Amino acid sequence: MTRIAAVHGALAPHQHTQHDITDMVAKACLPEGSDRRVLDRLHRSARVATRHMTLPLDRYDDLRDFGAINDAFIAAAVPLGAEAVAGALDAAELSPRDVDLLMFTSVTGIAAPSVDARLVGRLGLRPDVKRVPVFGLGCVAGVAGIARLHDFLLGRPDGVAVLLSVELCSLTFQRDDISPANMVATALFGDGAGAVVACGARRPATGPVVVDTRSHLYPDTEQVMGWDITGSGFRIVLDACVPDLVRKNLAADVDGFLAGHGLVREDITAWVCHPGGPKVLEAVEEALALPDGALDVTWRSLAAVGNLSSSSVLHVLRDTLAERRPPAGTAGLLLAMGPGFCSELVLLRW
Repeated sequence: MTRIAAVHGALAPHQHTQHDITDMVAKACLPEGSDRRVLDRLHRSARVATRHMTLPLDRYDDLRDFGAINDAFIAAAVPLGAEAVAGALDAAELSPRDVDLLMFTSVTGIAAPSVDARLVGRLGLRPDVKRVPVFGLGCVAGVAGIARLHDFLLGRPDGVAVLLSVELCSLTFQRDDISPANMVATALFGDGAGAVVACGARRPATGPVVVDTRSHLYPDTEQVMGWDITGSGFRIVLDACVPDLVRKNLAADVDGFLAGHGLVREDITAWVCHPGGPKVLEAVEEALALPDGALDVTWRSLAAVGNLSSSSVLHVLRDTLAERRPPAGTAGLLLAMGPGFCSELVLLRW
């Protein structure tokens, strides 16, 4: 039995309205004097009101070299990650010295030494803390990371494990790229971090219990979502078929997973879903035949901060626990999808 003792979210320092971000993208990405009606329509339809960005808007057009972009990632990811982990440990009433494992995930920048290594001394973690930096899981990594903490704590029932996600998506926006994928990305993604503290079965803690996890990688979908690595950084790959893949696969995955525990969809009292975007969320609602309001927390997160890649589902989990905590003893489901193309499910008991 693994307990999620605390979840803490942090956001990049510069908050902007969707309208202001759209203007920035138009100046940076569209040829001078070009028609911006398609861009405006995509940004309006994203159902995002505000987002947080790592830099002031007038700084983004200057970042054209991958090295400078990645330096900006490291400079911002370390303090934002420290804020998220410190907040989660405080909420769990634990000390940095209690942490046995620190897992770090991001798909928006790279570093060696990794961000987790740079946090050990800054936060006062033990020098023998186990570290697992993860790159490439993308949006699914928030749920997958909780699942991997659970795997670790099954063998360390006295242990404490922390997942940190830092995603600075705005640093991946491609200047002078008018592809539909880049325009969609600039409409949806924001910058933030999330941290989860999990405790093993013999460690005193309160919070939801991780009952089981499941991963599913769909064959022949490697080109559906991900990055092309270029001289200007990470160029997004995002196929329009993603909602169709959700409709085709998600219900069978969820139903099979729940059936193994004698459960059906109607037993789930809270759906903690990654806010992939309006079309993806609508596909999730349709595939699972969810009742009205089942994804309200996810929709509100999308509107307030956009899609934070792997950090988003952690913000949704935090908000669910704070605002719509389900009845004790009932079942909940964490779910996300990402590059691979794949899904990750975590069954919770509240």
